[in-house]
Amino acid sequence: MDPISKTQSSFYRRLYVAYLIHQGVHTVPALQAHTGMPRRTAQDTIAALHELDIHCEFEGANKIGHYRIFDWGPINLQWVEHNAHRIASALGYPNA
Repeated sequence: MDPISKTQSSFYRRLYVAYLIHQGVHTVPALQAHTGMPRRTAQDTIAALHELDIHCEFEGANKIGHYRIFDWGPINLQWVEHNAHRIASALGYPNA
């Protein structure tokens, strides 16, 4: 697979993080464990989901809560689900 641009990797990372949250990998430590991304990257990526009009909120208490996707906005969830493995592989995530 050809290397991807910074713009594409940022977009893919946001899609993949939203997908993982949707699949139940919905805490920062779980995202770190699943992808190998640093804590700050996971936090920043979650915070940036709104830029794609993906509505994500934290539910529950700080130590026992989790993130939840409420609305995918213009993003086609079925496309993301179908391409999740390819996206993870393009990003170099270990659990692709």
